[in-house]
Amino acid sequence: MNSKFSFLGYTKGDLFNFIALLAVALVVVPLLVQSEYWYSSILIPWLCLALAAIGQQIVMGYAGQLALGAAGFMAAGAFACFNLILRVPDIPFFVALMLSGLVAAAFGVLFGLPSLRVRGIYLMVATLASQFFIIWMIDKFGWFKNYDTSGIITAQDIVIFGKPFTSPQEMYFVIVVVVTLLTILAINMARGSTGRNWMAVRDMDIAAESMGISLLKTKLQAFAICAFYCGVAGALFAFTYLKSLEPVAFDIKLSFKILFMVILGGLGTINGAFIGAAFILLFPVLLNSIGNNVFHGAIDATIISSIEQVVFGVLIIVFLIYEPLGMAKLWDNIKQRVISKIAPKSEPLKQKKT
Repeated sequence: MNSKFSFLGYTKGDLFNFIALLAVALVVVPLLVQSEYWYSSILIPWLCLALAAIGQQIVMGYAGQLALGAAGFMAAGAFACFNLILRVPDIPFFVALMLSGLVAAAFGVLFGLPSLRVRGIYLMVATLASQFFIIWMIDKFGWFKNYDTSGIITAQDIVIFGKPFTSPQEMYFVIVVVVTLLTILAINMARGSTGRNWMAVRDMDIAAESMGISLLKTKLQAFAICAFYCGVAGALFAFTYLKSLEPVAFDIKLSFKILFMVILGGLGTINGAFIGAAFILLFPVLLNSIGNNVFHGAIDATIISSIEQVVFGVLIIVFLIYEPLGMAKLWDNIKQRVISKIAPKSEPLKQKKT
C-alpha cells in the first residue's frame, strides 16, 4: 500500500526527497555554512543559474527545440525588474519579479516564432538573434538604464514587507523560496499533459500534430515558459549576485554556459539542471584550487582556463554519444546500485521473522 501512496501526483519517495532537500536548504546549510563567500560566490549563483537551466531544459530537453539565447532573456528580466521597482511606487519585490518574468516571456514568444518554420541548428541560429537584439536594445535606449552613462547600474535593495534583505544569507533564503516554487511548478508541468505535449512534439512533431496537438501553441508555450524562468533567474542574478546591472554581464558566453549545464546535467531532467549548474560552477574552482595548492601557482591562469574549456568540450561529446541523460542518469545509476546492495541484506531478516 505504501508504494502506491501519492499526493497531487507525487509518490511517497518524491515527497520524502522534497522534504529532505528543503530541510537541507533551509536548516542544514545555514547551520553549516557561515562564510559569506560561500553564499555570495557559490550558493546564490548556483541557484540562479540552475533556475535558468530549468528554463533551457523545458524548451530544449522536453520540447526538443534547439535554442541559444537564455542570457538575453535573463537580461530582459533583470532590466525589467530594475525599471519596475524604479518607476512603480511601493511595488512588492515578488510582484516585480514575476512581472519581469512575463516581460521576458513576451520576448520568448517573439523569438520562438521561427520554430514554426525551421528546426535544428537553423533554429538555434535564429534564436541567437534574441541574445544580440535584447542587449542592443538595452544599450541603444537609455530609458532602460535610467539614462545612466556609467555603464554599470547599482541594483536596488530587495525589500519584502518593509524589511530589506541585504546580507548574503538573507538573499539566499529569498532565492531558495523562489527556486523551490518554480521547480515544483516545472515538475508538475513536465509530468502533466503539458509535458506530454512537449515530448510528443520533440519525438515526432508530424505525428503529434496528427493526434491533435497544436504545434503553434506547444512550441510557443515552451519558449514563453523558458524565457519566463530565465527572466526571473536574470533578475535574481542581478539583484543578489551581481548587485548591479550591466548588459555585458549577460553576454553570449553566459548563454553557452547555460547550454552546457543542460547537456552535462542531462537533457529532459529537472534535477539535471541543478547538477549541471553545480558542475559548471565548481569545476573551475577545483581547477584553480589544484593549480594554487598542488602546483603552487606554477600553472598560468590562462592555461587553467583552457583546460576547463577542453574538459567541458570533451564531456559534452562523451555525454551526447554515450549518455544523453547526462550526470542525472549517472547519479540515478549510483543510487540504484547502492539500494540494490542494501536491499538483499534486509530480505533474509524479513524471512526469518516470518
